[in-house]
Amino acid sequence: MTVIFAEGGPERVLGPDAKQAAVRAAIQAAGDCSRTLILPPDGTRPHSDAGFLTDALCRQIGPEATVHVMPALGTHCAMTRPELVAMFGDGIPAEAFREHRWREDLTRLGTVPAELVHAVSEGVLRDYMPDYDVPVEVNRRLVEGGYTAILSVGQVLPHEVAGMANGFKNVLVGTGGQETINRTHFLGAVYGMERMMGRAETPVRAVLNHAHERHLAGLGILYIMTVMEAADDGRVLTRGIYVGDDEEAFRLAAALSRRVNVTLLGEPRDRVVAYMAPDEFRTTWLANKAIYRTRMAIADGGELTVLAPGVRGFGEDPKIDRLIRRYGYRGTPATLKAAAENDDLRANLAAAAHLIHGSSEGRFRVVYATDPDRLSPDEVRRTGFEWRDVAEALRQYPPDRLPGGDNGDFYFVRRPALGLWAVRDRFDD
Repeated sequence: MTVIFAEGGPERVLGPDAKQAAVRAAIQAAGDCSRTLILPPDGTRPHSDAGFLTDALCRQIGPEATVHVMPALGTHCAMTRPELVAMFGDGIPAEAFREHRWREDLTRLGTVPAELVHAVSEGVLRDYMPDYDVPVEVNRRLVEGGYTAILSVGQVLPHEVAGMANGFKNVLVGTGGQETINRTHFLGAVYGMERMMGRAETPVRAVLNHAHERHLAGLGILYIMTVMEAADDGRVLTRGIYVGDDEEAFRLAAALSRRVNVTLLGEPRDRVVAYMAPDEFRTTWLANKAIYRTRMAIADGGELTVLAPGVRGFGEDPKIDRLIRRYGYRGTPATLKAAAENDDLRANLAAAAHLIHGSSEGRFRVVYATDPDRLSPDEVRRTGFEWRDVAEALRQYPPDRLPGGDNGDFYFVRRPALGLWAVRDRFDD
């Protein structure tokens, strides 16, 4: 079936008509939608257009069908009813939503063998973990729910784990099981996020592609993928929509994302300031995107200030939160040593991956500006970051008045989660 719908370009702005056309094409290709499962991203992707598209799918499929919506939470917290309404509108009834629990409700479809994992990743884990099979686990509803159609909805953009987000990742990680998430995340972290972000061809993507081809393709999932761009005036524009059932549609979306979501700089910046909106980022598990997406633009010995007024903790669940507090963001060697010596971290490799991702590896300073009543200076410092009072930092760097880019002696990034910033010679193809 390959590409079903493709419309977009770096100067295009797709409106409601094009979005509805993409939805119609997906429904027509799906055929029997009498019992449909929709897999959109959760509230951490508020600018993905997935809310509009999910609502449009429900409306076009119609009330006669049974439609369930299961946000692809991955490791994230479950969404509350107000968060669901904010993301998807109030047209989808509460009883239509299903919760993905990444440690439960799972079906194992198969395994990606260790030899393939080592072969596609230059053997970075061969000595450390030679038996590195990757289990392919998904939410059991995908297999046992009796659905006549499954539609994955999401946004393609640079990503720290897979290089580019979405496509098969939305299902295999977003609705995946603990070990699938643990092992794909850790593989990407040890291979090196700076070698992968903004690229469609990565070791993690190769593992996901193999898992799809061998174990997932039989479910007949259709993928609806957007490419969004944050404009200078604060709007988030839909640059493209792609629909398909295999890698080809994803590659088209990834090529466009590479053009509109990657900002290449001639020289590194000594000071970067990133704003993490309080209604989107409540933990460092999510707010550390400020580190991931700007690190390749920061000079050696430089400073990143993360404006995080809503951050109140570290992990998205109590277990992960405890691990982050215990081991901290100490760099790759320290994290690998800790995972080798401690069962709790070795059993939660996604947490170990997060600790590697969140470290500057000693190359630049990270200053987390938080509300001390939500996340105290001592808590922040114990994990390896420096701390600053967010009220004071916001007075110096008012996000509603600063233009994105260079502002005298610092570089400002308003929405780090929507792109990637890098010095050109660090983004070597």
